[in-house]
Amino acid sequence: MSDVVARVGAIALTGLAGTGVLVEAALSNQLPGMAIIGLPDTALAEAKQRVRVATQQAGFGVSERFVTVNLSPAALPKQGSGFDLAIALAVVAASGGVPMERMRTTAHLGELGLDGGLRRPPGLLSAVLAARSLGFERVMVPEHCAREAALVPDIEVIAVGDLRGAAAWHRGEPEGWRQGPFGADVAELPDPVPDAVPDIAEVIGQPEAVEALVIAAAGRHHLSMIGPPGAGKTLLATRLPTLLPDLAPDEQIVASSIASLGDGSLTGLVVRPPFESPHHTASAVSIIGGGASAVIPGAVTRACHGVLFLDEAPEFPRTVLDALRQPLENGVVEIHRARIRTTLPASVQLVLAANPCPCGNAGSPDTALECRCSPLMRSRYEGRISGPLADRIDLRLSVRRVSSTIAVTDERSRPTSAELRQRVVAARERALERLRGTPWRVNAEVPGSWLRGPAARLPRADTAVLDHALSRGSLTMRGYDRALRVAWTLADLSGRERPGRSQLAQALALRGGAAA
Repeated sequence: MSDVVARVGAIALTGLAGTGVLVEAALSNQLPGMAIIGLPDTALAEAKQRVRVATQQAGFGVSERFVTVNLSPAALPKQGSGFDLAIALAVVAASGGVPMERMRTTAHLGELGLDGGLRRPPGLLSAVLAARSLGFERVMVPEHCAREAALVPDIEVIAVGDLRGAAAWHRGEPEGWRQGPFGADVAELPDPVPDAVPDIAEVIGQPEAVEALVIAAAGRHHLSMIGPPGAGKTLLATRLPTLLPDLAPDEQIVASSIASLGDGSLTGLVVRPPFESPHHTASAVSIIGGGASAVIPGAVTRACHGVLFLDEAPEFPRTVLDALRQPLENGVVEIHRARIRTTLPASVQLVLAANPCPCGNAGSPDTALECRCSPLMRSRYEGRISGPLADRIDLRLSVRRVSSTIAVTDERSRPTSAELRQRVVAARERALERLRGTPWRVNAEVPGSWLRGPAARLPRADTAVLDHALSRGSLTMRGYDRALRVAWTLADLSGRERPGRSQLAQALALRGGAAA
C-alpha cells in the first residue's frame, strides 16, 4: 500500500440535508482495479468505471495500480454520481498528480463523463448551501452550472469544464478554470408570452368561488371544492397560484433547493410559488416522498410554499390522503427508513377537488342530469376522504355549473389576477404587521392557543356562533381554531383591526360549504 493517502472534500445529500464527506484514496501494488467502500449505492459504485476511464483520457496514469477509495463517515449511506469529481481528484492526488493543500477545504461536486468532462449532479444548489453551512471555503462545480452555485452568497465558486481544469486549479495553473462572478455569459430565459400566462379573469360566472380563492390566498388556507364535472374546479385551482404574492427571500432559497434536485440547472432563484398536481394513481411515496436507498422528495415537498392540487381527490388511495395529515399539521415530512432519517419541508397549501357523487350529478337542478347513484354509493364515495383530513380543510366550497346567461357577462367586470393579488398582498401585510415579533407570517400558521390567548382573544359575544357550534358537536376544537384563522383573514381583507361577529359567522359558513 502506498504511504500517500489523499483526502478530498465532498457533500452527501439526504433529501435537502447535506453532510460533509471525506473521500480518501490510496494506491497499492496489486492487480489493476478499484474498490469503493463506505456504503455507496449502485450509481456511486459504478463511479470506479467512470473514474478509471476519465483519468486515463485526461492523461493521468493511474490505471495500472489498484485504488482503494473510502467515503468517510463510512456508516452514512451515500448515493448519486456527484462524488465522481472528488473521487477522481483523490485518485490523481494519491498518485502524486496534484497537490493536496486545498482539497479538504473545497467541496468538489460533479459527475464525470468518460472523456473527463463534468456534468451537473442533482441537488447542486442544496449541496452548495450545505457546503457553506459546514464551513467549506469554496466549492468546485461544472462550468455550465456555475451560475446556480453562485446563487449562494458567502462562498467562493470555482468553475471547471473537465478533470484537467480541476487539476489545473489545484496546481495553481491559470487556465482550465474560472472564478466568479458568473452569469454574464448565460442567456436569460425568455419572458413568457402574455396570452400564455394563466389569469383568473378566464373564470366565468363564479364570483363567490373567486372570492373564496382570494380568502384562501390571503391566509394560505386549505381549500376543497365540490361540484359536478364542468363546473370549473380545475380552472379555479390552477388560477390560485396567480393570486399568491412572490416568495419571501428565505422561501425562495427553500423552493430553489427543492427545484435543484431535478435535472435542469437553475439560472436564478425560484420567485413564484410552485404548483403541483399529481395524478390520482400516484403512490404514497410519490406524494409524501421517501425511497429505499435514497430520499426522493414527493409532491408535497415540491409544492412547498406553493399549492398542492389533488384533482378527483376521492379517487386517490385512502392511505395516500391520510398520509397528508401530518405534513399539513406540522409543515414537514419526516422520512424514517432503516438507515436513513431526514426531514423534508412541506409547508404547502392544499386544494382538493371532488365530484358530489360517482356520476357527478348529485344535487344538479337540471333534470336531464339526474343522479342515479344509490345513497350507499354516495356515502362510500364521500367517505374516501377521511374525517381527520376533512377537519384540516379551512374552506369548503360548493361549485355549480355556469348558466348560459352568466357566460355572456361583460369581461371587463371580471377582475384580473394582478388586481386580486394586490388585495392579497395588502391583507398579508396587515397580518405580518400584527404577527411581528412572532415566528408566524400568515394566519394559517398561527396556533389556536395564541388566537385564544390574551394577545388575540375575541369577545365572547362575537365568538358565540363558534362556541355554539362547538358545544353541539358540529365543530371540533381544531375546526374552531381554523375558523378563527379564516375570520382573521376576512378582517385583514376588509381592513378591520380584528374580526367581528359577521366575519366569524362567514368563516363558519365557509367551513361548512358555502354555495357558489
